[in-house]
Amino acid sequence: MIILKDILYKVGIEAVKGSTEIPISKIEFDSRKVLENDVFVAIRGTVSDGHDFIEKAIHLGAVAVVCDVLPEVIVAGVTYIQVKDTNAALAFLAANYYGNPSQSLKLVGITGTNGKTTIASLLYQLFQKAGYKVGLLSTVKIMVDDTEYKATHTTPDSLTINYYLAEMCEVGVEYCFMEVSSHGIHQKRTEALHFEGGVFTNLSHDHLEDRKSVV
Repeated sequence: MIILKDILYKVGIEAVKGSTEIPISKIEFDSRKVLENDVFVAIRGTVSDGHDFIEKAIHLGAVAVVCDVLPEVIVAGVTYIQVKDTNAALAFLAANYYGNPSQSLKLVGITGTNGKTTIASLLYQLFQKAGYKVGLLSTVKIMVDDTEYKATHTTPDSLTINYYLAEMCEVGVEYCFMEVSSHGIHQKRTEALHFEGGVFTNLSHDHLEDRKSVV
């Protein structure tokens, strides 16, 4: 059983309404996926704002809400955690929930405009040939040692990243090579990860706007 207070390390809390001594099931930032006893994190996206779906998440069973602005209506029995930045908070919540798996791996991030997938894949293959158990998080696929999973983003969301890193730890993976996009950095998806090393490929005009916010 996971208690809410145990996943709040480095989350950047500004205010709390309610108890943090409550058991929680999992973390969600998509209100449509919320189930009983979940923690809902209200993310401000480019298309929609998670704060608009706090009421829906509670209706579906959320027992805690993480937001950067407290809603006007506070529901009894629900814990509200106000943070500085919900994107960064999600990154730390996810890492804490899965036991901070990046700290148990030699995680190497590959970033830049071009060449991320090629370099990450070559490093994965090279270290695998050398006899190591290796993980890969790339645009093309996700590899947990020899097991392949479908990839949906260059840099997955924080929950997905930490889920697969935890899977890697479970099977004894030592090295993981991960594509890190400008967009992913900008959205704080890698905020709570411990990187052992990094590779910078190149920088073109395509990503100058994203890079301004992360350099």
